[in-house]
Amino acid sequence: MGSVNSRHNQQDWVDIRHDGETGIETIQAHFTGHAYDPHDHDELLLGVTQQGLQRFQCNRFVHTSCPGRAILIEPGAMHDGHATQPEGFTYVMIYLPQPWVATMMQRRKMGDIAGVGAAFRHTLTDDPHLITAISQAWCSMHYGEGRLARDEHLDNLMTLLSAHLALRKPSTMNASLVQMNRVCEYLRENMAQDIGLDTLSRETGLDRFRLSRQFKKAFGQSPHAWLVRLRLRTARRMLAQGMTPVQVASLVGFADQSHLGRWFQRAYRVSPAAYQRKCTNVLD
Repeated sequence: MGSVNSRHNQQDWVDIRHDGETGIETIQAHFTGHAYDPHDHDELLLGVTQQGLQRFQCNRFVHTSCPGRAILIEPGAMHDGHATQPEGFTYVMIYLPQPWVATMMQRRKMGDIAGVGAAFRHTLTDDPHLITAISQAWCSMHYGEGRLARDEHLDNLMTLLSAHLALRKPSTMNASLVQMNRVCEYLRENMAQDIGLDTLSRETGLDRFRLSRQFKKAFGQSPHAWLVRLRLRTARRMLAQGMTPVQVASLVGFADQSHLGRWFQRAYRVSPAAYQRKCTNVLD
């Protein structure tokens, strides 16, 4: 399990640890003022606010978490974060990879969340049993209490988490959403390229202005913002696999390492190099 502590000023700090066996990450952080720009994750996020008021926008609603309250964010949900008081806020978070969660759910015959097929019933909860389970699982992993403690606390967490998951039923997509999903697929396949609106317009048969409007209506963000989020999530995975920031920047489509670094820092409040060291214990 690797770790890194990244301080951005005397008051703000981030401490991240990574469990190589499960792929689960744990974080503890403190922020005053602005914390994160809008971003999303491939993982399920389970957290607990420890101190202060933590305000963030998620699923197009503004939420405020107070000490002792749990935060539940599903994969792909855009969210940001900031403090509402001068003393800031402190929180802990567990990042559960979707494949790991899917395996745990299938073992319990709880359904399948593959392809982001699940959402949390509530973004914030005061469920005392779940809050305790998140805290215990976080402690066992963040402080390296060993596999037995980790496994027992994670098993308990998954059992309690099932009551907060709402599996989504497949829905029939209208023609507009089909076109917008085609745009997403094109961006996934060509993320390393310098893509313009005219290219996306040719792919869909829509003029660029109508395309931009429909994309934002479907996903709540512009095609460029969606592409940046995709590049960041992909970069995070590649860095965890041991690729260097220079390699990653080129492969995901950022202009250079500094361009990747600026976006990565805004979204995750840690540099790509520090994050890469944390996941692999590889030195610069």
